[in-house]
Amino acid sequence: MSQFSNTDIFAGEVIGTAILILFGAGVCAAVNLRFSKAAASGWVVIAFGWGFGVLAGAYTALPLSGGHINPAVTVALAVDSGEWSKVPLYIGSQMIGAIIGAVLVWVAYYAQFAANADPEFAQDTLGNFSTIPEVRQPAANMATEIVATIALVLPILAFGATTALAKTGTQVLIVSLLVVGIGLSLGGPTGYAINPARDLGPRIAHALLPIPNKGGSDWGYSWVPVAGPLIGAVIAAGIFKLAF
Repeated sequence: MSQFSNTDIFAGEVIGTAILILFGAGVCAAVNLRFSKAAASGWVVIAFGWGFGVLAGAYTALPLSGGHINPAVTVALAVDSGEWSKVPLYIGSQMIGAIIGAVLVWVAYYAQFAANADPEFAQDTLGNFSTIPEVRQPAANMATEIVATIALVLPILAFGATTALAKTGTQVLIVSLLVVGIGLSLGGPTGYAINPARDLGPRIAHALLPIPNKGGSDWGYSWVPVAGPLIGAVIAAGIFKLAF
């Protein structure tokens, strides 16, 4: 992290995370909202949409900030390297980018969100922005987020130690496919936040945006997709330091 200037970190992480959320929350809106041409196209579409969001966001941010676009990745890299001085800047920038990305999704799907306010088609809109567990059991939900984040962060750290990937510049491509795999394999219980900014930023946007019939922002659950990924990141970094 030390090789990047503060200005570049801010710009890279804001822009990269905004792109991540634009693609990711965008595909959720495309699938979940009525009157969308992609309505009800399913979980596989959502998983690939988030994967492509990682691909676009991280590659965009890579030359400026290293392309973290996830506080869990930032914390894991800090645990591994011992460099903590720029962690607040990274995480703050990621949060700003996540909020911006969520607002852009609302702009892009403004007509669909408005049409969704009709009582005949009313539904809670939070799932287009943030995660909602299928079975609400905080301990189990936390465990899911921890395991899924370990499955993300440990390979990312290993990819960074792989010379061939570094030379070819394909780490981000492989990580995007990894995110698709996590969504397909581990996303069912909680919606796989695996990224505190991905969940909290759009949740804040949901609370603030004037979306008709939007329902509550579920702040009672909001700590799980923040704490779980951060715990998972620390565990993954610890495993990496011991094993590699």
